[in-house]
Amino acid sequence: MSLTVSLLVLIFISGVVAQYKWGVDYKDKSICALRWSTVTMRCIYRYPSGRVVLRAFWTKQSGRGSELPDLSDDPEYRGRVQYLGDEQHNCTLRLRNVRETDQRRYYFKFLTDRPGGKYQGRGGVYLLVTDLRVEVPERVIEGDEVTLTCKTTCSLSYRPTFTWYTNGHRLSSSTDQLHLLPVSREDAGRYHCAVLDQILYSPVVTLNVRYPPKSISVSISPSGEIVEGSSVTLTCSSDGNPPVEYNWIKGTSSVGKGEIYTMKKISSVDSGEYKCRSSNEHGEKLSEALTLNVLYLQVEVPERVIEGDEVTLTCKTSFSLSDRPKFTWYRNGHRLSSSTDQLHLQPVSREDAGRYHCAVLDQNLHSPVVTLNVRYLLVEVPERVIEGDEVTLTCKTSFSLSDRPTFTWYRNGHPLSSRTDQLHLQPVSREKKDRYHCAVLDQNLYSPVVTLNVRYPPKSISVSISPSGEIVEGSSVTLTCSSDGNPPVEYNWIKGTSSVGKGETYTMKKISSVDSGEYKCRSSNEHGEKLSEALTLNVLYLQVEVPERVIEGDDVTLTCKTSFSLSDRPKFTWYRNGHRLSSSTDQLHLQPVSREKKDRYHCAVLDQNLYSPEVTLNVRYGPKSVSVSISPSGEIVEGRSVTLTCSSDANPPVQNYTWFKGTSSVGKGETYTMKKISSVDSGQYKCRSSNEQGEKLSEALTLNVLYPPKNISVSISPSGETAEGSSVNLTCSSEANPSVQNLTWFKESGSSPVGSGHSYRPPQRGSYYCEAQNEHGSQKSDAVTVKGVWNSALYAVIGVTAGCGCLSVIIAVFCVRRKRRGSSANDKNQTQNVDPNAKEDTYTALDPVSRSSDDLYNTLANVDPNAKDDTNTALDPVSRSSDDVYNTLATVHSSPSDDLYSALDPQSRSPEYDTLATVRNKH
Repeated sequence: MSLTVSLLVLIFISGVVAQYKWGVDYKDKSICALRWSTVTMRCIYRYPSGRVVLRAFWTKQSGRGSELPDLSDDPEYRGRVQYLGDEQHNCTLRLRNVRETDQRRYYFKFLTDRPGGKYQGRGGVYLLVTDLRVEVPERVIEGDEVTLTCKTTCSLSYRPTFTWYTNGHRLSSSTDQLHLLPVSREDAGRYHCAVLDQILYSPVVTLNVRYPPKSISVSISPSGEIVEGSSVTLTCSSDGNPPVEYNWIKGTSSVGKGEIYTMKKISSVDSGEYKCRSSNEHGEKLSEALTLNVLYLQVEVPERVIEGDEVTLTCKTSFSLSDRPKFTWYRNGHRLSSSTDQLHLQPVSREDAGRYHCAVLDQNLHSPVVTLNVRYLLVEVPERVIEGDEVTLTCKTSFSLSDRPTFTWYRNGHPLSSRTDQLHLQPVSREKKDRYHCAVLDQNLYSPVVTLNVRYPPKSISVSISPSGEIVEGSSVTLTCSSDGNPPVEYNWIKGTSSVGKGETYTMKKISSVDSGEYKCRSSNEHGEKLSEALTLNVLYLQVEVPERVIEGDDVTLTCKTSFSLSDRPKFTWYRNGHRLSSSTDQLHLQPVSREKKDRYHCAVLDQNLYSPEVTLNVRYGPKSVSVSISPSGEIVEGRSVTLTCSSDANPPVQNYTWFKGTSSVGKGETYTMKKISSVDSGQYKCRSSNEQGEKLSEALTLNVLYPPKNISVSISPSGETAEGSSVNLTCSSEANPSVQNLTWFKESGSSPVGSGHSYRPPQRGSYYCEAQNEHGSQKSDAVTVKGVWNSALYAVIGVTAGCGCLSVIIAVFCVRRKRRGSSANDKNQTQNVDPNAKEDTYTALDPVSRSSDDLYNTLANVDPNAKDDTNTALDPVSRSSDDVYNTLATVHSSPSDDLYSALDPQSRSPEYDTLATVRNKH
């Protein structure tokens, strides 16, 4: 059977080939393939007989030319493409692991062994890449007939076998459709389809089956007996899709919404039957009834309680307790001592008012909280009472009294004559600090006692001093102020007319002579102020008197002075830095003083226990130790910021700093900053430090600024126009710090260096420049041009001379050869007359193969011994190569025949006879 098919295909191919010359027939114009699958693109191709196919390949680009990329060489397709065709007529291609990026048109192309023998199939094959996906109905209701379809975005080119999965479990269906007839809520879940032979899987989709509420139930928490005051939660559960909504019903009334219904502090009125209604868009369902029976404790409180009454609170229940239950009572959350069902308050006072509840702890029962309100009398006093005011006290109640009650007032426990609810006091004074209360005797009501708070300004102000007696400088002294006032007073201390302190006491720890004077205390509150009598403070002191201005080198005398008269001939003692000195008079001589002597001095009269305060000599001197520092330290590179700082020791401190570069002033101030330093800033810097005592100049600081090459230039020597062939010298100069390390020469038209060093001799015409470099950078010079100049007369003379010379050489050679046939001595002499220095054979002399450049030069020199020096130099075998000789001759005669140039060209012509033949032809 396969042989028959192969023969039929061969016959078909042969017929196609015989019928057409060129062509590619694609079996499919487009192919739809699953992602990651394997696809085969089938085609046959034909071409004229007698041709051999050299290359056949597939490409993803359309166009002419043999440069189209082979799909097998494309990195995106490498390892996935397999050419199944041949180089005859089959052009089938297989592509594995198809990707989304493979979706495009593909073309087959082949090349034969003859010119123009290349062909690309038109149209190509368009590959569509698709994924599997499960199509689910948008809305599925329980009981519907539902079909899930495994779809692709294009029609697959073959019929695969499908497999279905639900929640990861394989189903029996093997077609592209899965039928659920009818669908139930148990069918809800995750579905996907697959083509196993291609190992392809669709994404998972979820089938959402909608249905009305089912299996509704109600639970209660906590379970067991429900006691009043506790928290109770009812919970409703129901199965439904979409999710259900919950409504709570007590009896026939709706009482709440939501899955849970909480009663935080349940009471007896919450007892009853509760149901839950569960509903969604597909229906609703009502739960069975749940009966709630609330057990409660309750505190019974008398309706009217007046301060002084005997009150009993009772703890009652709605059910029977166990025998002899133990009760616990609480007031404002604090446990009380009573353990029976009654709490006795005898007599009750306003302090007993508050929140009460009872409990049976062993049964976990707690009553709700109740509030006990106690009615009472109260004396109302004005909020602010000032001495001298007329004041009225009022007897008030927290409740309504019977008609026209009789009031009784008491002061310090004694009854007064007033019988109304008000007591008038006119006027009040601070001495009357009495206690008052009122009563309604026929109702046994008494108010608490109150005391009048009379406010008044400061009174009876006085000042005391501690210690008493003489006050010696250096001791500690405390002043104390006392005053009567309500509210309490504030104190301020005044010396003369200046405020010096605050507070009831004012302490001077180390009193000195400047503290002598009159002190007063000002006492004040919001009702007024009062000033004390003056207290005079006289401080006895010793004091070291120091000259007002002490300059280094002066002779200085310190004097020990007193503010009072000492006993006859007192003995003084002097101290320096705490060490006793030998002097015993009231003066101490220091000769001379220096800035290093920053000593502390004081004097004393020991037998009278008197000590002066310490003084320090302030020795003034001009600037010393002037120095300059630089920041940053190290190398200073052009363009950076540099700061010079001047430091100096002086008293008074240095007032002026002046900066100098060389002999010029460049700035002022302790620092001198150069933000972008340049090479012109290099040099020696000094700082001059000065105050009123003198000035001093620092040592010089040398600033060496490093910078890359600049101002680079090239000079040419000799200058001006130069003759062709002359020697030219180029010299490169530049500025740099440190000095230039590398000088490199370049020709403007090239990129590679042509030389190095300070000077350079260019070998030929052109534009040249140099590049200078050091460790901080490099810079290029402008290019200079090297050129040669010849005048027209010189060209003419050289041309004619060269032409005549060459002709003379040729004629001389011809004559010599003829005369040599006779071998006469005369002929030899004649030949030597032509050129006495010529070689034995002029032919050989002109032979560029057998003779050196030096020989050729000598021969030509003999032709024209009067040639100009430049021409000779141009032909100099030492300085010029063979090519240079050729070029020189070309320059001498600008229009010679090509044969003459060729004859003299050592590269193009070898035999000397060709040269002679050319000369003969010209003659």
